[in-house]
This record gives sequence, C-alpha cells and structure tokens, in this order.
Amino acid sequence: MKISTRARYGMRLMLDLAFHHGEGPVFLKDIAKSEEISEKYLSQIIIPLKAIGLINSFRGAHGGYVLARPPEKIKLNEIVGILEGNFNLVDCVKKPDECSRVPICVTRNLWKMLGETISMTLEKMSLADLLNQCKKNQERPIIYNI
Repeated sequence: MKISTRARYGMRLMLDLAFHHGEGPVFLKDIAKSEEISEKYLSQIIIPLKAIGLINSFRGAHGGYVLARPPEKIKLNEIVGILEGNFNLVDCVKKPDECSRVPICVTRNLWKMLGETISMTLEKMSLADLLNQCKKNQERPIIYNI
C-alpha cells in the first residue's frame, strides 16, 4: 500500500498551518515555499480541506489560510480520509457484491482488518500530536518524503 502524494502533501500543509496556529492567516505561497510544494498543487489540495471545515480562508492583503479548529481537535484520519478516500485496501471490502469469492476468501478479512487498523491509528492521533513530535526534534517542522 502506498499513500498518495496528495495525502502526504495535505498532511504537510496542515502541519505547517498547525505550526502557525494562533499567529493569523498564512499565505499559500509561503507554505508552498517552506514545504517545497507547488503552490498550484496546494491550491487543489486546500479545496476539500476547506469543504469539510478543517481550514478557513481570508481574502485581502492580510488574508490567507488558518486552521478552522485547534490542532488538538483535528484528527489525522480526517485529513487523510478526505484526501485519500476510504481506508479500504481492496475494493471487495467496501463492495462485497463485486467479487464472487467473498464468501470463501480468507484474505478479504486480512485486508479489512489492516484498513481498520490504519484508520484507528490515524483516528487516535491529532495534528497537535504530530506537531509535538516535530517540536521534540527541531524548532520548525520539516516533513520529508520517504
């Protein structure tokens, strides 16, 4: 399984906003520069994050983006869920009617259990938890793509 670039960059975007939480709006161009991500790509990622109420935007000279809630109130599964989709590793978990082997398939339960474990792990952690891990290692969070 591989998490998409969209979800990874979305997490970096949210973490950058968490780092600046309480300081006022942050320009997308500044996030793009600090995270080394295309501003155009970030502008596409922000749309669903705004739509579910994780980010607020402000227009004008002093505009930009802020977290809609404190970092401790934003669970990581919200971010990954909206950008990645569901946590089903195989189609038959969500749509069992599409596979004739579902009644006899042992591996389907494995994929279902793994997807649920991923979801539960992300649900247990908040954006603040991730930010605190970054702060233990350095002053400013830098997220590397591995």
